[in-house]
Amino acid sequence: MGKQVNLFVPGRLCIFGEHSDWAGMYRIFNSGITKGSAIVTGIEQGIYACAERSEKFIMCCSSEMPENEYWECEMDTFELLSEAHKGGYFSYVAGVASYIKDKYNVGGVKITISRRNLPLKSGLSSSAAICVLVARAFNQLYNLKMNTKGEMEAALRGEQRTPSRCGRLDQACAYGVKPVLMDFDGVEVDSRELHVGTTFHWVIANLMSSKDTIKILTDLSKAYPFASNDIERKIQEALGKDNLSIISRAVKYLEEGKPGELGLLMNEAQNTFDEKIAPASSELAAPVLHSVLHDPNIEPYIYGAKGVGSQGDGTVQFLAKGEHEAKKLQDYLLKERGMPSFTFTLKPGQSIKKAIIPLAGFGTRVFPATKTVRKCFLPLLDEDGVLKPALLILLENLIEAGIEDICLIIGEDEQAEFDRFFDPLPEEYREKLPEDKFKSEEQIERIRQKITFVYQKERKGFGHAVWLARQFANDEPVLLLLGDFVYRSNSGISCCKQIMEAYKDCGRTLVSIIDVPISKVPHYGILHGVWEDESESLMKVDRMVEKPTDDYAKEFLGVSDKQGDIKYYATFGQYVLTSEVFNELDHQIKKKEEHDDGHEFGLTSALDAVRDKYGMYAFLPDGKSYDIGLPDAYRQTMWEFYTGHFIRKA
Repeated sequence: MGKQVNLFVPGRLCIFGEHSDWAGMYRIFNSGITKGSAIVTGIEQGIYACAERSEKFIMCCSSEMPENEYWECEMDTFELLSEAHKGGYFSYVAGVASYIKDKYNVGGVKITISRRNLPLKSGLSSSAAICVLVARAFNQLYNLKMNTKGEMEAALRGEQRTPSRCGRLDQACAYGVKPVLMDFDGVEVDSRELHVGTTFHWVIANLMSSKDTIKILTDLSKAYPFASNDIERKIQEALGKDNLSIISRAVKYLEEGKPGELGLLMNEAQNTFDEKIAPASSELAAPVLHSVLHDPNIEPYIYGAKGVGSQGDGTVQFLAKGEHEAKKLQDYLLKERGMPSFTFTLKPGQSIKKAIIPLAGFGTRVFPATKTVRKCFLPLLDEDGVLKPALLILLENLIEAGIEDICLIIGEDEQAEFDRFFDPLPEEYREKLPEDKFKSEEQIERIRQKITFVYQKERKGFGHAVWLARQFANDEPVLLLLGDFVYRSNSGISCCKQIMEAYKDCGRTLVSIIDVPISKVPHYGILHGVWEDESESLMKVDRMVEKPTDDYAKEFLGVSDKQGDIKYYATFGQYVLTSEVFNELDHQIKKKEEHDDGHEFGLTSALDAVRDKYGMYAFLPDGKSYDIGLPDAYRQTMWEFYTGHFIRKA
């Protein structure tokens, strides 16, 4: 069996800005129309599947699924398009497959759906979810180098080949369970992820009624591109300037963590919709929706509520006051109104508060210096003009970046040397210190309070050393630094802080990278992927290769930039490790230790397994790393580390 990939794509909820995606498209005909804008999020319910290459395009369900769906088609554009034009469930997957075949001329895939907990026909874009899933399967199996926006584009183009009148915000489910701000200006679509300031609890309920989405869209589209009466002018106003005002405040309340204000804004958005848009279509009278919105028994549980998707009597969303209130609301809706529901939460990007630095080892390559001083204590002149051990520079960078707990992994026999550094100076020496040096001593004592030591009794490789800190990590994301490097930022933000902020944007295991010339590629672990952002600093990784040959790198590992230049990216020496990495290390180490006591464990294999199962990102910090682990490199570092600071400050 060839390579298999596991996939999950959630449904999506439009929190604010419904209808503005297609309305904004009419700016290509009438520049007086205001651009569209919406806040969309993936939800926790979705479609789970595994995929593998195949001669044909096949969609089926696993034996665990209650459905017995099976459909196959030759990877032929004409046959796939014919199926897409028929409409129905399989038309969506055929539409995407036909678009992929046209653009990339690849073979087929077999997609086996293993679980589906996404309600159908409920305004949560189950059709877009399956389209994104198909695009992602082709992308990962054939290395098509599409980033998230590329997968969204392929899903949209595929769905447009069906009779469905899909909106351009539906494919935001490609981002996963996180809110996305989308702007629609003519044919241009721009999107960016939003940070969330606190936990928001939503309840989504099926109104157990019906609506005619096609009629709603047909009635509202009469207002575009040019309004001919007062009702049509109000539609353009509501989906234009009114919507932009609501969206700007919604972004603010989400990012500042203000659920009360966001709930009131949901009420305001619904009132605006009812006043200015609903009169245009009888389908939007929505008596069931409004009976729920005005139910006094619901009010104690929520901050606000509004319709979902195209509105009408389909689905309603509530912003609950908390987890307990959400459960009470669900019970009431089901028992008293016969309306099933589900919850989803938006949570703040998990901040990194812990860091790990492996330091165990003799330092053979810088012997005999290490006969008297540990490698991590080798001195460097810092930018403040103070001569410091390299470790202290690392620790100060971590504290400055907001790290609260630090784990140093050392040899069992090395504790005395670290105690000698961190223990307070005898009073007779403290009294002799000048003021600036006394501040350094106080800093060392403060840092000591944040340090936990973990002992590596056996030298079983870098991955094994990291694995020993799994209890310290405690399922939280942690920053990992290499103990024989120091880092210098080219900006006012430390490299540590940069990578921590990048993690907030992606929420996945993250590896910092640096571009290296092709001649040095065989000495490093090299990562390949596609850029996710315009600044080309965040990359979705699709391949990791440890010390490849330059010929292999030239063929498979080069990454193009906006100028069309090919670059190669090696690990920079800072990582954000998630719980998945420690779980993978645990699995690999325990499996090997049962059969081979002398095996060494690297980190790369665990990272690559996590990349394959869950996804992984790479980040290009604005800075430079300096090696202290080799004599020649240390000599260069001693000069360049300080002078680099000096030149930058000048």
